[in-house]
Amino acid sequence: MIRRLPILVPVTTLAFLCSPSVAAESEYTFPAPALDRLPETYICHMAASPLVIDGRLDEEDWEATTWTDQFVDIEGDAKVSPRFATKVAMLWDDDYLYIGAEMEEPDVWATLQERDSVIFHDNDFEVFIDPNGDTHEYYELEINALGTEWDLLLTKPYRDNGTAINSWDIKGLLTGVHVDGTLNDPSDADVGWSVEIAIPWEVLEECAHKATVPRPGEQWRFNFSRVQWRTEVVDGRYVKVVNPETGKPVPEDNWVWSPQGLIAMHYPEMWGFVQFSDLKPGEGWDRYFRFPEDDAKFALMKFYYAQRTYFREHGRFSDDAGELGLVEAPVKGVSWPPVIAVTPRMFEASVTASNGKTVSLIQDGHLRISE
Repeated sequence: MIRRLPILVPVTTLAFLCSPSVAAESEYTFPAPALDRLPETYICHMAASPLVIDGRLDEEDWEATTWTDQFVDIEGDAKVSPRFATKVAMLWDDDYLYIGAEMEEPDVWATLQERDSVIFHDNDFEVFIDPNGDTHEYYELEINALGTEWDLLLTKPYRDNGTAINSWDIKGLLTGVHVDGTLNDPSDADVGWSVEIAIPWEVLEECAHKATVPRPGEQWRFNFSRVQWRTEVVDGRYVKVVNPETGKPVPEDNWVWSPQGLIAMHYPEMWGFVQFSDLKPGEGWDRYFRFPEDDAKFALMKFYYAQRTYFREHGRFSDDAGELGLVEAPVKGVSWPPVIAVTPRMFEASVTASNGKTVSLIQDGHLRISE
């Protein structure tokens, strides 16, 4: 699966895979998002009271709060719109982070029943959380229409040789699934399915590196994904459509809240921004605030993609932003060129945001902020 494995082979910025034996060295570019738009944003309101986690999303808070726009293709607007609608809402209180998802689906099916199975082999709903937005140490949760869960902790993205800790569990996790129709029954048309999730804050502390109940105005990085396979009915059951030329299932659709710009979810810098509010649904609205250091992070990630490409072509990193094709800052309000230090196998680059904070980056994409 392209979206799960470490992306270590040459690809164009449009995420077209090709073999290193076929692609010329000069054609190599590190798999960078073919998307310059800013990630999506969302204001997460406080729940008025604890929610019943049954998957139905019929509490007053869910009905009163703001939902995201409908999901789009993972690569963005360049691709066709998803066949079925998907949207998400979030709430929080002092104990839990709540996530609700509604998915239109005329044929609801699922097969995997063992916890920590590779759930995206079924149609699924997925949650990604990077508490401090440094692109490292983040969480993933997947769930199918049977309610089977797969939760894991990532040390860093696969592109940077990160490790997925499959044995990690969200202790105290509550999930509920509701099917509006009949599961695994091709004889009728379903309306869809919904998921309701409650994650205890204390479990998220490990990657946040602090007490995790957020302060009003605090922002975390999130994304949500829906995997959708094309199926047909054979002998009264759903089976994946197979490409007769390859003998393998037709590639799945990947629909997301905040587009990634390539077929890979593990680019945390492309995830959306969620800002926490202490207002309850219906009490009013907070304004979303973009922090200047996020512009600095955006600029440095462009630098990171260019350095990775340059290393492949030359066997070393560059200490010259102009040599990387980045004469001008990729975004306004950031000092440029970066302060760069290189060794034969490593580099560090830093820039100053408009608020005076210094943001730095090293060769594995890890971002840090200092005053």
